[in-house]
Amino acid sequence: MALIEELNQQGNKLFKYRSTLPIPFAILGLAIYLYNIHVTGKEIHSLTFEILCLTVGLFGQLIRAITIGYTPKGTSGRNTLEQVAEELNTKGMYSLMRNPLYLGNFFMWFAVILYIDVYWFCTLYILCFWIYYERIIFAEENFLRNKYGKPYLEWTMKTPIFIPKIKGWKKPNLNFSIKNVLKREYSGFFALFFTFTLFDLMENFTRLNQWFLDDFWAYSFSISGSLCIFLRILKKKTKILNVMGR
Repeated sequence: MALIEELNQQGNKLFKYRSTLPIPFAILGLAIYLYNIHVTGKEIHSLTFEILCLTVGLFGQLIRAITIGYTPKGTSGRNTLEQVAEELNTKGMYSLMRNPLYLGNFFMWFAVILYIDVYWFCTLYILCFWIYYERIIFAEENFLRNKYGKPYLEWTMKTPIFIPKIKGWKKPNLNFSIKNVLKREYSGFFALFFTFTLFDLMENFTRLNQWFLDDFWAYSFSISGSLCIFLRILKKKTKILNVMGR
């Protein structure tokens, strides 16, 4: 099999499991973090440092929110079975970079890696993210090139793959929809707080042999969890979050 077909095949396979990439890193990271606490006596993080890490993750969530708030139905979805693109996105965040959702993912997951506070693990994460998503992006671009041809190629000529350009924002055709963001992003938002809360809980047990949460994470978990449940009920049981054309 030629390399181009091999990369495309790998990308399509990895595409189906892209949402699970952070799970093994979170598990391994938690093990490393607890080991350093138990064996090396690693110092307790300051609340300022923990909030800084959380801010990195929320920045990634903001990138995703801005992207999804402007996107129409059939694009920028959470589908995992196959590539779907009912139209070519070239405006909004897609006028600054070609993969804004993946950039958002990078910061959301990197926030947890930063919390672990191990330099070589941060480097490993960046390397694995690059290798993993490079193949997914290759497969997606092959799909879009075959479907849209010249318009897609013209867009790629002036739009970076991953690192956004500073200027060149093009106003989207649709207005920003906060309902669309709430409907599609509540689970990822909660997952961010859940992961930090789990780290705090396990750290306190490892250090003091007691199950408890620090106040900040206890309140954050309660608020984000309640919001997640509320939005899930609205999504599943009502049409309040439905938006025509989204």
